[in-house]
Order: sequence, then structure tokens, then C-alpha cells
Amino acid sequence: MLDKLLHGSRAPDEHRYIDEGVARVLAFSPQLRTLRQAEARLAPAVGTAVRYLVGLAREVPQVREASAAAWASDPCIHAFFASPDDVAPAFSRSEDLRAFFDHYPDLPEAYALLGMAMTEKHILGVALEGDTMRRDVIQETISFSDHQVRVCGRTELELRQEIVRRLVDQLALEGMTRFAADQERRGELEKDQALLRTRLQLLERQGVGVRVALGDEERASEAEMERLRQQMADNGRELEALGMRAETLERQLGHLCAVLSEPAAHIYVERKSVRLNKMNVVLSPNSSEAGDDITFELARIPADPPRKRAFALVRFSRGELLPEESVLDRAARLLG
Repeated sequence: MLDKLLHGSRAPDEHRYIDEGVARVLAFSPQLRTLRQAEARLAPAVGTAVRYLVGLAREVPQVREASAAAWASDPCIHAFFASPDDVAPAFSRSEDLRAFFDHYPDLPEAYALLGMAMTEKHILGVALEGDTMRRDVIQETISFSDHQVRVCGRTELELRQEIVRRLVDQLALEGMTRFAADQERRGELEKDQALLRTRLQLLERQGVGVRVALGDEERASEAEMERLRQQMADNGRELEALGMRAETLERQLGHLCAVLSEPAAHIYVERKSVRLNKMNVVLSPNSSEAGDDITFELARIPADPPRKRAFALVRFSRGELLPEESVLDRAARLLG
């Protein structure tokens, strides 16, 4: 069914995939199943999220070969890695990729999602302007680091399907995070309410106590007591807006539905198009220097604060996988 969704045709049994998404969301908080019609109430929001995420997965560019040989011919792979010798070690360090190959011992290659941190910075470099070589020219460079491979598939379609499932999970995590923040805020308000109530009681007692009558303590002003009463009232209204503790599961479901109903506000893909030379220096439109026109995909990831990661779908051969000992030796050399 997801095959049809990803290739643009609407499957008649789309509800099956939505049911799977609902089950994945409920796995984050099984207690939600005790609510009346929890699955039915989640389904419309999950359906909205699934259709949006399938659209994102469909728009991701074609799979690229990730290998030392491709480094010389594919401008994107060339930009992602500093040298051809860096490609295999980056993939070989992935425990998920190794586990995937172990699980499918006869599989010659794996399709994978490569995630990276992309850094843009300005440096002073050398540039050719016409026939003149100029020094100390401000240049923009792009570099990639923290290469991660954690999602794999036997085929390109299977990989895209798994990406959609992981994105549904990410939205559910965002909904649970917002619910947790809601609960944390409730705790803060209740603590503030208790402190204000105690303070007000002390102030009121000062007006009738012996110490005030004897002039040993300054009488609290009516303005200060009124200010505290107002703070308590405001605090109480915020607590009321958060709902009673008995409504905890209802509020949790509400946060999940709210996030899943607006997936584009939490997960989206940006594209950055540049012209790069072989040193990953961004070339200006009027530059005569040889370069490649490249478009990078950047995914916005919900977090605090939100993060953006460059990514690409790649195909990696089992034959390129380095022995585990070689990876450890290389890491030791890099650490000095």
C-alpha cells in the first residue's frame, strides 16, 4: 500500500497504513488505550501526518552510490567527504548498518539514510578574478561532519517506507515532549501557588499579631497584599487552563493530535542550491572558475532548540564495509 502512496496513486486500503501509524503512536503511551475511542480520535491526525510525510519522502532525490569511486564522479559525494578514503570508514562505523548486513547475510548492498551536520563559514582565501590572482578574499565554504547511518533498507522503496515510519515516531515524540512540558509547567504553577498562599497568610497575620501590635514588625501594606492576591488569582487561572490531574491522559492525547495534525510545523525539508569548486568553496554567479551546481537537502528536526541536518539517500556495498578492527585502528590513529 505504501508503495502506491509513494508512487503517487491513492491506495483503497489507506486506512491500514494509518492504523499502523496509530499503533506506533500509542506505543509511546499504552495507557492512552484506556481512553474511550482513543484509536478513532487519533486516526484523522495520523492520516494528515502520513499523507504529508509520504509527500516528503516522495520528493527526496534519487539514491546516490556511496563509495570511493563515486567520490571522483559524484559532486555531492565529493562535497560530503574530504577524501575518497573517508567514505568507507564513515559507513563502517555505523552499528546499525553492520547489524543490517548481519541480519541479511546474502544482501550485496544496503540502501541507507546518510545524515550529516553541515557547516557554513567565511574564510580568507585566494581567488582568481579575471587574469589576476587575489589574496585575502572573503570566501564562503561548506563542510560536512558527524556522518551518521541509522536507517537502512533492502531496496530504495523499503528505505523510504522506513523513513516515513521514523518520521511518524518523531512527531509522536514531539507531542509527548510538549505534554511533558505542560506537566512541568503545572508543577511550577502549583509550587508558586503554595508559596504565594503561604506568603499571603504570613502577611495577613502580621496585621493582627503581637509583634505588629508592639511595633516590632512593620505592618504589611494593603497594596502588597493585593498584589499577592492578584498573583494567586493569575496563577490559579493558568492552573485551570492546564486542566485537572484526572484529565492527564486526555491532555496527552490532545497534544499528540495537535502535533500530528500540523506536521509541516514540526518537520520539513529545505533545499540549498550552490555552485561549489572541488575545495567546497561557494562560487559567485559571475565566477569563471570551474564548479558544480549542487542542491543539498536539509531536514528540520524537532528539538530544543530545533536542529537542521543535511541528508541524502545512498546505496552502500557490502564489499566496501571495512573489518571492524580496521575501523578501530583508524579511529585510534585519528585520536593520536
